[in-house]
Amino acid sequence: MAHELRWIAPTPPDPEIEILEVHQVAFEFHAEVRQREAFERYCQWYAQVSQQHQQEHLKLQRDWNLMGWFTPRHSA
Repeated sequence: MAHELRWIAPTPPDPEIEILEVHQVAFEFHAEVRQREAFERYCQWYAQVSQQHQQEHLKLQRDWNLMGWFTPRHSA
């Protein structure tokens, strides 16, 4: 009979369980914040490196093609 009444009026939760649940939610929240901050740092680093590579590529395009002097040119 007592088991059947549990469905009608649930037993109040233990305060220890509530504390653990709050701790778990806080832990997951802080883990999510750390993950997002790490991803943001990675995106900033990637954008910086990408910009450096683009600048280096433009610089290389303006450099003289020394190998072109030593290789024969074939025109189609």
